[in-house]
Amino acid sequence: MNVEESRSEQAEELLERLWILTQEHDVPGVEAPGLDERAVNSLVAERAISVNDDLVTLTPSGREEACSVVRRHRLAERLLVDVLGAKTELIHDKACKFEHILDRGLDDRICALLGHPRICPHGSPIPPGDCCRRNIEQTDRIVSALSRLKKNQGGKVAYIGAEEQDVLQKLMSMGVLPGTKIELIQQFPSYVFQSGNSQFAVDRQIADSIYVRIDL
Repeated sequence: MNVEESRSEQAEELLERLWILTQEHDVPGVEAPGLDERAVNSLVAERAISVNDDLVTLTPSGREEACSVVRRHRLAERLLVDVLGAKTELIHDKACKFEHILDRGLDDRICALLGHPRICPHGSPIPPGDCCRRNIEQTDRIVSALSRLKKNQGGKVAYIGAEEQDVLQKLMSMGVLPGTKIELIQQFPSYVFQSGNSQFAVDRQIADSIYVRIDL
């Protein structure tokens, strides 16, 4: 049994909490008092965390492990919402359970299946994996960026993967919202898609930000 398989849910949740605080909120660490003692001790034994003056921080190897936990959790949230239709406000606890059964390699397969999503349903970034860096495609993917669809392929908008307000406003003005039926008509020189009775031309940046649940 490897370390990841034997690690408790409490230990993985602590890794996740530490990564979010230190990498996304610039907090140096977490005070040890009040934390699950067994989780702390097991992660210290793994050399994933260190405890100095009651401050718990990630080690370099622990940071890598914690990033993997966060990635699996946020991919699990995307899978629950985009494929299984779970309500966003109900997914956190379900994703916490689901992330613990996603083995390394399986998370990359799910990521490819979902079209390498960049953000979770709550808008937080999903750390990229090897599959994203190598741009692995999966022919039977369920969710895909509009830019990766084939001509005349379509489905319903699953979510918008953009944070830029001008992109969001432009898509809203087109009526492109989650649940909207959409079909790719043209790929070059710009991406042209059909939505309702209207056709719109967009650039690669916008086409990359529209994630579509593909009609199978």
